[in-house]
Amino acid sequence: MPLDLPDFPWDQLAPYKQRATAYDGGIVDLSVGSPVDPTPEIVRRALADATDAHAYPQVAGTPALRDAIAAWYGRRQGVQLTADHVLPTIGSKEFIAGLALWMGLGPGDTVVFPEAAYPTYELGAALVRADALAADDPASWPSSTKLVWLNSPGNPDGRVLSIEQLRAAVDRARELGAVIVGDECYAELGWDAPYDTTPTPTILDPRVVGDSFDGVLSVYSLSKQSNLAGYRAAFVAGDPALLADVLAIRKHTGMMPPLPVQHAMIVALQDTTHVQQQKTRYRNRRNVLRTAFERAGFRIDASGAGLYLWATRDEPALDTVAWLAERGILVAPGTFYGAAGARHVRVALTATDDRIAAAAQRLASAGRVANG
Repeated sequence: MPLDLPDFPWDQLAPYKQRATAYDGGIVDLSVGSPVDPTPEIVRRALADATDAHAYPQVAGTPALRDAIAAWYGRRQGVQLTADHVLPTIGSKEFIAGLALWMGLGPGDTVVFPEAAYPTYELGAALVRADALAADDPASWPSSTKLVWLNSPGNPDGRVLSIEQLRAAVDRARELGAVIVGDECYAELGWDAPYDTTPTPTILDPRVVGDSFDGVLSVYSLSKQSNLAGYRAAFVAGDPALLADVLAIRKHTGMMPPLPVQHAMIVALQDTTHVQQQKTRYRNRRNVLRTAFERAGFRIDASGAGLYLWATRDEPALDTVAWLAERGILVAPGTFYGAAGARHVRVALTATDDRIAAAAQRLASAGRVANG
């Protein structure tokens, strides 16, 4: 029988996109967090230098890549890993969508994810006909819970989970016998102190997991920090026994990260300069947009890290989407991310400087009109 899958939410934006496109000066599309800045030259060179890739690549990744991933966790997060603790993936979305399947979950099992959440967590549950539960409070997770997704910094709301919150979640998952995974792809993009100068906490932190990674994984992507969305360059780290089981399945299904991409990932992981340069670009855009939205009467909630502003005018989300579309600005309604987003919109920072400036100018004009 056919799977009962959630609707692909961005299809609902078509009429609002058409309206925004018709605005004099064109659309400012802040609805999707897709990087617009160039891939770093050193990464592009590494990719080009590795294009003699005549043999099948390793599903597990080359030893050099696994070592680079482990070293990155040690250098940036203070987590000591070996090559057995890490596994490259073909982007992070395929891993998020597929993990429930690879774990053998099905009807009667529960997959938990945040109340304001990226839709792929729910999709992964739907693919195996498991129950999907949006619940932030670990005490509310039922005994049927087999897989828990955390997302910090959060998409869409930019919420950052503290060490204490992460530890409480891991403790509860272990009590239930569930696997728990931290989706952490915005960890380098913190804005509020102390994460303006250091990555946000990882679920693999020893203060969270103690002396064992049992049942715990961290997922990370280079799409955001290094503008590698088109490379599909990501990885997962943590419980080596669980990763060994996942690797065995991925070998059977041929889920092989292309070898040139693996080489490019090594260079991206070892270079910090381009990451800081990109963070500066996003910080500047965020400052411009946040000021403009607040002056236009919006409130910005959470948004302490990540690529988005979680904005509200305290009205239904689609009313806000329509109001902004009339001014040539397209955003995503919070309803795409669950009932918790019913009165918010997600504003992406991923537009060029000139389009960010255009959005700010349009919001300033709207504010002047509103103020009479």
